Amino acid sequence: MGGPSWTNLQCLVRRKLATASSAGWAEDADRGGGQRLARTLSVPHLAAIGVGSTIGAGIYVLVGTVAREHTGPGLTLSFLIAGVAAALSALCYAELSCRFPSAGSAYHYSYICIGESVAWLIGWALILEYTIGGSSVARGMSPNLALFFGGQDKLPFFLAQVHVKGLDTPLDPCAAILVLIVTALLCLGIKESSSVEGIITTANIIVMLFVICAGGWLGFRNGWVGYKVPEGYFPNGVSGVLSGSATLFFAFIGFDTVASTAEEVKNPRRDLPLGMALTLSLCCFLYMMVSAVVVGLVPYHAMDPDTPISSAFARYGMQWAEYVVSSGAVLALVASLIGGILPQPRIIMAMARDGLLPPLFSDVNRRTQVPILSTVLIGICAAILAFFMDVSQLAGMVSVGTLLAFTTVAISVLVVRYAPPYEMPMEVALAGSSESLASFSGNLEHDEQNSEDPFGNVQEALTVIEGASKVRRQKAIGSIVLICVGAIILISAVSVSFLPFSVQTIACTVGGLVVLSSSIVLLCIGQDKRFLGQTGGFMCPLVPLLPICCIIVNLYLLMNLGSHTWIRVSIWLVAGALIYFFYGLKHSSLAGMAYHRISPL
Repeated sequence: MGGPSWTNLQCLVRRKLATASSAGWAEDADRGGGQRLARTLSVPHLAAIGVGSTIGAGIYVLVGTVAREHTGPGLTLSFLIAGVAAALSALCYAELSCRFPSAGSAYHYSYICIGESVAWLIGWALILEYTIGGSSVARGMSPNLALFFGGQDKLPFFLAQVHVKGLDTPLDPCAAILVLIVTALLCLGIKESSSVEGIITTANIIVMLFVICAGGWLGFRNGWVGYKVPEGYFPNGVSGVLSGSATLFFAFIGFDTVASTAEEVKNPRRDLPLGMALTLSLCCFLYMMVSAVVVGLVPYHAMDPDTPISSAFARYGMQWAEYVVSSGAVLALVASLIGGILPQPRIIMAMARDGLLPPLFSDVNRRTQVPILSTVLIGICAAILAFFMDVSQLAGMVSVGTLLAFTTVAISVLVVRYAPPYEMPMEVALAGSSESLASFSGNLEHDEQNSEDPFGNVQEALTVIEGASKVRRQKAIGSIVLICVGAIILISAVSVSFLPFSVQTIACTVGGLVVLSSSIVLLCIGQDKRFLGQTGGFMCPLVPLLPICCIIVNLYLLMNLGSHTWIRVSIWLVAGALIYFFYGLKHSSLAGMAYHRISPL
């Protein structure tokens, strides 16, 4: 027996046709005969989902920690830089969500633009991200609720954490109950859950506006003492501001939840970009205003890292504001939990539609038009995890899934613009059969005969043009691959501190030159706008420069997450690879497909 042939390996990079997952599912939404997801969401619903998913309770803590350790009074500038970095990925998401408005988000885009194995990797990583993210949010509920009851020991027995002998982590029934309540809400329907999300998010925004207005009044009244520190506006220099923005970048994660609802949006090509833009703009404005007020009220080195906002008000005799701020933190936790669990069943549903998971996960309830089985399964898993585990130790794994998704989305934009797939899947009647291939070839021959003029010159001209197009396409694919390789070399050299300085310099130079030269090649080649997916919607600006910047930023953050995080994630990804090779590879909806290149002309 010989080694694996290229034909066998080619299935790892097979890509589904864009229309097979958007228009095709309109008629037959899933293998179980269910319905397509309900198209009921508009821009206000998307903004509520996006803002609720993005503004978590972390903002009530991050401002103190980052200001003390990194930025000082320059915290507001760090939030702005982090918001701009997040906007790079949001612009890439906006274009792809317009072109391919179907459930699955980054998994769906990767499957169309890059290949099945990469799409599985992203989908599997996102499952981990949303499960751990939702559980970690729920674990933060009981400490915040304890304030309203007078302390942890005053909480009702069904909400209080239980310390069990032999277990390092206390059991948290409050977290589990909250996850199950949110799961039940999500099963009612996307419009109902988005409406509740909107109400909770509005209340949270009101709390943040209170912080801005009341804090601003105190600041003007007392002379903004926080900005008069002797160390100046940037006590740790520009490097402190940049390192702070790297931490704050994760405060903007959540807008991708909007993309996961693409199949449920009334007018995706218009509403999805508007929803993402509104989400990021509103979050960035609120973050910057809150941080500007808080660091102005209290010198950064005197801020409480655990309760920076409420302690700032208490410093001026407004102890009652602690209850208002804690209410905002509780509301933010609930809204973030809804937004955290919402996308995951839709990703699992999309993977099941494609055959990579059992088809029962693609079932959509006829009455609520929600994938109830997937939602309940995810809710139960998240509730168990929140009840038993201290998920804060696993929080870094959430960032891996997000950053991997952001990176592949940026690469997908480059593929869409410069090297869109010109293959059309044709299902063969039997393994090794040529019935449908012969039929398809006959149609091609008929078209070719019709395309010839009486002198037979048109077909020859088309062959020459198609040959030139093939060369251009190969150059584009090679350049995109080299950009990714060069970015990895560049970021590795910057991030690995134990390397000698000379080696770092050489690696940075080589990686930078590879990225620069490949980018110039793409600019010279020009974009291919004639094929692939829907057109007429939002188009990402400054391509290829913007997606390349997005790739570099995300790779830098990925490589600085820590070895323990990568070890844990690697175990999860290896388990996913085994599932893919033993189940998904054989049951994929593309397993019985042969591919024929079609002319882009």
